[in-house]
Amino acid sequence: MLPLFLATYGAVFVAEIVGDKLLYTTGVLAARYRTVPIMLGMALAFMLKMGVAVVVGEQIGKLPPLLVAAITMLSFIGVAIMLWRKDVQRSEGRRDSGLTKAMMVSFAAIFFSEWGDVGQITAAAMAVAHPAEPWLVWFGAVSAMVTKGALAATLGAGIRQWIVDRVSPKIVRYVGVAALLVLGILSVVETLTEGHA
Repeated sequence: MLPLFLATYGAVFVAEIVGDKLLYTTGVLAARYRTVPIMLGMALAFMLKMGVAVVVGEQIGKLPPLLVAAITMLSFIGVAIMLWRKDVQRSEGRRDSGLTKAMMVSFAAIFFSEWGDVGQITAAAMAVAHPAEPWLVWFGAVSAMVTKGALAATLGAGIRQWIVDRVSPKIVRYVGVAALLVLGILSVVETLTEGHA
């Protein structure tokens, strides 16, 4: 049992960690919102995405690239709009009251983007190779994804404090929205050029 968990965890983590745009997206979100709701939304999204990967198996890699690209771009645009609409005024001692909102933004940014990416395909391949233990494959894949997200959220939280101390909230808004739109475009281009063969 433990070897399968570790193999799935390692394979998904390594596949996902190098150059993954959602790593940067999570960092951008964590620079704007509190870490806990980001982690909760992210964990829920990863649980569902990896559940689909384990259940559907190898079919996840055969999704039409145009559909994946459209959903990914809409996701990034939606999150950019949410960041744009977020109040930029800061006051001493004020906390983000939108725990649910931040959690939903994080969930949407992750759940609705990059379907059929390398992490999902890796989890699907592990599930196909080990059909007797899908829950273990799912748990290993989700654990790897949450680890990746926690690293990004932690880095983003540190950056958030630095930003709060030094950068105007309006500049944070502009940079965050621009970063999400660029990441969305890069995701779409990558999805369409890979062809999900």
